[in-house]
Amino acid sequence: MRKSEKLKVMFRGRPVGTLSLTPDNRLNVFEYEKSWIADGFSISPLELPLKSGVFIAKPQPFHGDFGIFEDSMPDGYGRYLLHKALLGKGINDSALSSLDRLAIVGDNGMGALTYSPAVMLEREETVTDFDKLQQIALEVLKEQQDSDAGLLLYNSGNSGGARPKAVFSDADGHWLVKFRHTYDPGDMGAREYRYNEIARKCGITVPDFRLVNGRYFASRRFDIDSDGNRLHTATAGGLLCISLRQPFMDYSNLLALTGYITQSRDDVEQMYRRMLFNYLTDNKDDHCKNFSFYVVKDSDTGAWRWRLAPAYDLTLCTEGYNGEHATSVNGKGRPGLSDFISAGTKIRLPEVRCREIIDRMRFGCREITRYDMD
Repeated sequence: MRKSEKLKVMFRGRPVGTLSLTPDNRLNVFEYEKSWIADGFSISPLELPLKSGVFIAKPQPFHGDFGIFEDSMPDGYGRYLLHKALLGKGINDSALSSLDRLAIVGDNGMGALTYSPAVMLEREETVTDFDKLQQIALEVLKEQQDSDAGLLLYNSGNSGGARPKAVFSDADGHWLVKFRHTYDPGDMGAREYRYNEIARKCGITVPDFRLVNGRYFASRRFDIDSDGNRLHTATAGGLLCISLRQPFMDYSNLLALTGYITQSRDDVEQMYRRMLFNYLTDNKDDHCKNFSFYVVKDSDTGAWRWRLAPAYDLTLCTEGYNGEHATSVNGKGRPGLSDFISAGTKIRLPEVRCREIIDRMRFGCREITRYDMD
């Protein structure tokens, strides 16, 4: 496998900037194209503001990479598959730089950013037999075979998360389908389907979803619009430069980020609902990569705008991080009613509005509530 010394970062075929390494190969360096500065948008407002000049990544928490480019790379299940696929080719993935990994992603990642020149790792074979993919995924996860790791990686679209996934398209649009991990219950897909039904009734924006073959949960991809255009997306972790391995985020951070980046009260209230939903329903997998934002062009002004992406990964997760939520509320792992109200008032939501949302969420989640905030 050839080493990548420089990559072009692209958005829908248009150059955004150039990504390279410092002379000691320890840190990533990024510079916007002049043409992109003229009428593009910042791909990461806090870390890479839209201006000329060279940006040098910090050593931590992403080992010399920028948070927004870490979002393009697989983690969890995908990282495991990449390790297996490279091992099968005699390649030690620990010797790869982040540029090498982004070159492997190429144009087969989530969101709109692509990387050129790409490195073709495996055959491109799309599989839509979901029972077959589930079986292969379990075989690879159980270390019964490694030969299909590359096939699984390609079909996953380099998506993140711990559970096996695949992306597919049909006449109704573009979808992401989830499969069971070795430790998951048989009704995992039906459980997530039910959680999404309740979330939608509670006023939480979720992508369209369905149950495939009666057991695999699938949701419409929010990083592709109705015209088939890729949307630039970023996780809260990528924007705030917080690693998934360091679960110290607070919902106050998320609410503040939402208000700053979207300038939308509606989006702030959406995030507030998600905080309440995750605690009420015991979804402790509320880490920094399970909240995303995307960029759209305003149809009236033509200006690019950040918006809060639909909610995802809404399901029962009792394990969390050492039995606690990945994201705290008002600095507490076991918050009370006053903490939830304080989280809202800090971001200038009136207390009366906070209580209205809390009452609605409590009523809407009553069938699956597992947390008493009183």
